[in-house]
Amino acid sequence: MGNRPQIAIGTSERIANVGKLYPGRRASLSLEVVVVGCGLGGVAAAYCLAQAGHKVTVLDAALAIGEIGAGIQVSPNLTRLLIRWGLRKRLEEVAVKPEGLDFRRWCTGETVAWTMWGNTLEEEYGAPYYHIHVKLELYSRADFHRMLYELVEPQCTIRTNCRVVSMDTSKPTLTLESGEVVHADLVIGADGVKSTLRQYVVGGPDQARPTGDAAYRAIIPTGKLLQDPDLRPLVEKSEMVGWMGPRRHIMAYNIRAKREYNVVMVHPDDDDGEESWTAKGSTDKMRAEFVGWEPRVQKLLALIPSTLNWKLMDRDPIETWIHKDGTLVLLGDSCHPMLPYRAQGSAMAVEDAAVLGNLFSRLAHRSQILPLLHAYQSIRYNRATATQMSSRLNQHIFHLPDGPQQEKRDREMRAAMEDALRVARGERSTLTSAGNANQWADKEKNSIQFGYDADEEAEIWWRNHGHTLRGPRALL
Repeated sequence: MGNRPQIAIGTSERIANVGKLYPGRRASLSLEVVVVGCGLGGVAAAYCLAQAGHKVTVLDAALAIGEIGAGIQVSPNLTRLLIRWGLRKRLEEVAVKPEGLDFRRWCTGETVAWTMWGNTLEEEYGAPYYHIHVKLELYSRADFHRMLYELVEPQCTIRTNCRVVSMDTSKPTLTLESGEVVHADLVIGADGVKSTLRQYVVGGPDQARPTGDAAYRAIIPTGKLLQDPDLRPLVEKSEMVGWMGPRRHIMAYNIRAKREYNVVMVHPDDDDGEESWTAKGSTDKMRAEFVGWEPRVQKLLALIPSTLNWKLMDRDPIETWIHKDGTLVLLGDSCHPMLPYRAQGSAMAVEDAAVLGNLFSRLAHRSQILPLLHAYQSIRYNRATATQMSSRLNQHIFHLPDGPQQEKRDREMRAAMEDALRVARGERSTLTSAGNANQWADKEKNSIQFGYDADEEAEIWWRNHGHTLRGPRALL
């Protein structure tokens, strides 16, 4: 039988739940909800549904709650939710606000694209862009996953060593590897790209497919970079730096209040192994993948003592995220896995959770469960699918072989950079950025991606359609 993790946290160090969501609205009908998966999306779903008034249990197969250390990008569409949940102070303490985005040629290091970030994104979209470390160990506090865990842990039951092996959607019940049967009113499948529960929605087992790419990941203490005059600017300028080359690219940035430097090196996948965040990689092979890249890349890779190699898997969009009985719904990578090329995987999963919690804060009777699940899907489906497509587009853009297409890409990116530099000087923008190869320079795409407010979308849906669900006890 799975155990609830016991983690020593001093009272003064807990994150205060500074306000009630929705605002203070709680469902008049409280459900027994089981969330399968304790990743970022699962923890966020547990928090939002608990805030909505439901009794939540989280099941995770891991022996202990943990995430392999890595840096992730937290864009304004995600940070606005975290700030709403009371996490601004913690984010400011441990995250890094990048001043800009700098794309470079693989062989020369020449900058071909630059986009101004810093305070500009918060001014434009009402929330900042951060780089943050994701690592949850029993006594590790300065990271993203830990923040969310501390929010949800007092409000629900979290059980580790609980691997789900099957589900009876008619009851509904979950059978664990131990033989235990867990009952629920509603199950949330937040169990990732290798989801066990997805098959019950799509009608049978289906496998994620390899993308042809894998990613080496490593974290370097910034003190090592500061000792080298060629690498020192990577820390001091605090920009996200990307090197683009044939079939490969590197993304690198500061995390943990600039104490560490996160490096992600995407390369052709020549391994038949299984997708895993924890697979150890060879530093010799890692360096061999980037032979001939500019001198700063060689120096950076020489500082890496060990690495993980993450096989990148993908799935096509599925027709529905909801089981027809209304007892199971998918969330995050279990239904719309995001490749890392647009840095939106965590954001999409947490947005899902926010919409689901907001809608289910209005639940008044069981007849509303399935319609509210369909509302969740209608709000989220097109956005998640478009973000999947945008991520796949960057895979193509970043990895162009040297030649005419690459030269066209670089011309577009340089034009956007020149326009961004004009704006930085206080001059007027003269470029139409729509469709630019640098998707972060495309103002229309940025507005759609970063200006999104998941709670507001749920509120809009209710204002427009809630009257169709209002029963005698429905919450207005």
